[in-house]
Amino acid sequence: MKTIQKAGTGTYRATRRIACWAAGAPAARTSAGMTKVAACIACHGEDGNSTIPDNPILAGQSARYIYLQLKDYKEGRRLNPIMSAIASGMGKQDMWDLANYFSSKKQKPNGFKADADKVTRGKKVADDALCPMCHLGGFSGQNEVPRVAGQHQAYIYKQLMAFKTKERNNYADMNAYIKNIPEADIEALSHYIANLN
Repeated sequence: MKTIQKAGTGTYRATRRIACWAAGAPAARTSAGMTKVAACIACHGEDGNSTIPDNPILAGQSARYIYLQLKDYKEGRRLNPIMSAIASGMGKQDMWDLANYFSSKKQKPNGFKADADKVTRGKKVADDALCPMCHLGGFSGQNEVPRVAGQHQAYIYKQLMAFKTKERNNYADMNAYIKNIPEADIEALSHYIANLN
């Protein structure tokens, strides 16, 4: 384990895989979130627009959703070696500062080239499963329900499959909704949602 001391936020323990503390963050930071974002840059991008398909785009995401996910990582309700390690050293204010920082950023197009047939099939899956009831039309999200429109297809697919297999179970409603949806339909759904830029 590598221990990293960050002024005012305590000690963070993280594996050497975490390049999130790497150089590249501007020296002068003006907001509370900006002073803490260095832990997030390598994986999520400085403005929250991750270029890594397995990592979520945080820009424009609901602050409440980001906060709740960080809290779930900290408290062990959601598991990921990197995120769990980072969140373990965060206090409530740290989480809110980061959540507000990323929610204030503008989401950029993800550059994903969706399969047209899968997009059509995915829209039908979404309508049949009543996804817009919670995620709203256009999958724009609300409060603790995430905005998933324009998210990376690989990330969407991975998370939906994690809900299906209960590898991820920090939101029981998603486990219930997704459990009977076939994997091919989940893939189509991920194409549809990722295409909503």
